[in-house]
Amino acid sequence: MASGNFADSRSDVPALPQVDVFSMFRLGLFQMALGMMSVLTLGVLNRIMIDELKIPALITALVIAVHQFVSPVRLWFGQMSDSKPLFGYHRTIYVWAGAVLFALASFLAVQGIWQIGLRWQTGNISWDTWLWIVAVGGIFGLYGIAISLSSTPFAALLVDISDEDNRSQIVGVVWSMLMVGIIAGAILSSRLLRQIALDAPLTDIKAQVNNLFLIVPTLAIALCIVGTYGIEKKYSRFNLNSDNHTQKPTQREDQITFGKAMKVLTASRQTSIFFSFLFLMSLSLFMQDAVMEPYGGEVFKMTIAQTTRLNAFFGTGTLLGLGLTGFLIVPRIGKKNTTKYGCIAVALCLILFITSGLTANPKALQLALALFGFASGVTTTGALSLMLDLTATETAGTFIGAWGLAQTIARASATVAGGGVLNIGKIMTTNPIIAYSLVFGSQAVIMVIALSFLTQVNIAEFQRNAKDAIAAILENEFD
Repeated sequence: MASGNFADSRSDVPALPQVDVFSMFRLGLFQMALGMMSVLTLGVLNRIMIDELKIPALITALVIAVHQFVSPVRLWFGQMSDSKPLFGYHRTIYVWAGAVLFALASFLAVQGIWQIGLRWQTGNISWDTWLWIVAVGGIFGLYGIAISLSSTPFAALLVDISDEDNRSQIVGVVWSMLMVGIIAGAILSSRLLRQIALDAPLTDIKAQVNNLFLIVPTLAIALCIVGTYGIEKKYSRFNLNSDNHTQKPTQREDQITFGKAMKVLTASRQTSIFFSFLFLMSLSLFMQDAVMEPYGGEVFKMTIAQTTRLNAFFGTGTLLGLGLTGFLIVPRIGKKNTTKYGCIAVALCLILFITSGLTANPKALQLALALFGFASGVTTTGALSLMLDLTATETAGTFIGAWGLAQTIARASATVAGGGVLNIGKIMTTNPIIAYSLVFGSQAVIMVIALSFLTQVNIAEFQRNAKDAIAAILENEFD
């Protein structure tokens, strides 16, 4: 993106207004919508597929994770919104079209899941069962593509409407609303599903869940439209910046290919060490995504509404962790120590998941999840703050973009790994507590391994060697 000095030097270009606080929070409604949708996929469907429909956890995780594995398509949508405006808008119409498509895809995915569940419950598993599994996986792929179609132009819109002095404020406000959306989505979904009793007949579950997948996606579409309506027209600097042909060789985060991401993240010894830490940290943080609600149902005998509400405890803890870390923890103990103690806290919370299962007390699980959310918020904030210290300003956007893409793949891998480990546990034992404990114990071990990489991170060496290595990669790309 071009520097502001060029636009300021042109007398024929009117000064555009800066985004006000109200508009920042209005933009946050888009992220709130994505948070609500995430509750449906990894807060409702995973529970129903594993517990109520008895679909193996690995198949469930694989099908759901497809929407994360298709994330590299965001490169295409970023370029398309740059070069092919729709109805005079580079971003807004793409955002709206993606919202409509992901709402439709989510409802279609549920209908396919009923078909898989019906065949699995009756034991009538034949070629058409696997065909339905592939079809539902394809629908989740479409869902992920639609999310990228909407979220990538939205992220580009944030760049278009911001200047260097207010971009961090806009991003901070907007992304905090993601957690608000998870909390709101968990509360709303649990209310809509509260009539489903434990061990309710499939017909009752089907009717209530279909209703949920009509109401929440429709609300998500409305939030996306309200959140972005008129913003691009009033605040966008895109056309001004596109007039500047003297741009620096830097890229938006959504313009990083997976191949380039891996080159950047393995550019030197220190980037490799830090990338290994971040990958393992993400794997540890998100392995329980596909299994937490089934854990609440199978071990704690919680209803679908109660396990869905677990997301609110996790979201609240995460929001507090994200909010307090930057202001209170990092200034006192530093970024690396914040990350280290956050990782230790995550590992301890994973042990709490296991011990709460031994008591089968839902309150203990809720408390453990709130603490886990807080520890995750501390760890994530510390790691991202540390990452910003580990490269030069001119390559920061590329490094963050590379990590953002790699993290999405890491989250997808974590979802599949969680389902796979649970499957192994259920094959090894008929005791559900042991099977689920194997997942949480694996996460704790992975986090300890991640910590061993963190101890090898050397900021001075990184800044001395890594920034030159990353810059060399960028120069080769532009050559």
